[in-house]
Amino acid sequence: MKDDAVLVINAGSSSLKFALYRVLAGPRFEPLQRGMIEEIGGAARLCPNLADAGEPVAARDHAEAMQLLLDRLAPRLAELNLVAAGHRVVHGGVEHAAPVRVDEAVLTKLERLTPIDPLHQPHNLAGIRALLRARPGLPQIACFDTAFHRSMPEAAQRFALPAELHEAGVRRYGFHGLSYEYIASVLPDHLGPLADGRVIVAHLGNGASLCALLGRRSIDTTMSFTPLDGLAMGTRCGAIDPAIPLYLMRERGMTVEAVSDLLHKRSGLLGLSGLSSDMRQLLASDRPEAGLAVEHFVYRIAQGIGALSMSLGGLDALVFTAGIGEHAAPVRERICARAAWLGLELDAAANAAHGPRISAAQGRISAWVIPTDEEQVIARHAHGLAAA
Repeated sequence: MKDDAVLVINAGSSSLKFALYRVLAGPRFEPLQRGMIEEIGGAARLCPNLADAGEPVAARDHAEAMQLLLDRLAPRLAELNLVAAGHRVVHGGVEHAAPVRVDEAVLTKLERLTPIDPLHQPHNLAGIRALLRARPGLPQIACFDTAFHRSMPEAAQRFALPAELHEAGVRRYGFHGLSYEYIASVLPDHLGPLADGRVIVAHLGNGASLCALLGRRSIDTTMSFTPLDGLAMGTRCGAIDPAIPLYLMRERGMTVEAVSDLLHKRSGLLGLSGLSSDMRQLLASDRPEAGLAVEHFVYRIAQGIGALSMSLGGLDALVFTAGIGEHAAPVRERICARAAWLGLELDAAANAAHGPRISAAQGRISAWVIPTDEEQVIARHAHGLAAA
């Protein structure tokens, strides 16, 4: 008898990341293979495992990339019973507070959210459509980065705008929810009883945000209507005076498209440094602009931690995750130094070794490095809905 399996897809603008899981008793999910097809539409490469350099392939669009992926996975899939595919979808809007099985009606509703997140939404949905064409009978489950934050109180979800705009969907959604959901699920393994206490999770990567957890549920976060808000990021500006785009259009004659390109693709660490959006390059550079970019990144995160500590009424633990959070010890050190007033004492040796606990035992607040696993969350939801 073949073991059940779940395929997880995360489609980007020019990439198709995948993970294949075997379903074990429990259910538990054993990762069998993780890889990606990158530079779709250009010099495409298939990396059958994430550590591989990859091989050149022909993939003009997501449909060709998906078919190529299924062809390459065919020998392994022949030994398994593929029961579902789970997809990361960044925006679920007002209507989707939980994962959902996809049909044409669902896709139509999700496509209406593209103006809110043009960088992610159309590409996430392109991956779903490509697999629907290739495997029309396979249950497809959309898992949303916004869903985890639907537990935020109303005051945290509102902008100070007229009520009709809130009802029309102009509200604080929050993102990176699949990552936060995973961290919340494993907090008891690290924090014990304090897992249900006042915890801030710092998801720091090319996209960056903070989330305040109480009882392992989101009560506040730094991103809002779109993934552009909040912290400074790799190429995104984060929170700015809302009059700045108006000024750029009125006084400098910039179009909406030009302002969008500036705020999404030419700001953040790249804009500040004029060098790179990659934290590794900035930390290695002796240019003052690189130092300023790192300092600004840390400064905004420290501000966010202070604000979310107020939302929580205090702080018991700080968790770092995602690329920068998991691997950039100097960034964690600077953030923890700014959080010393809260009672956080860093263990320098533990931080250099990347944890998991990086705070001193005598500190009032504990700090941790916990790798995230969004694919595991998607696999769990996809299997659960397909079996329902």
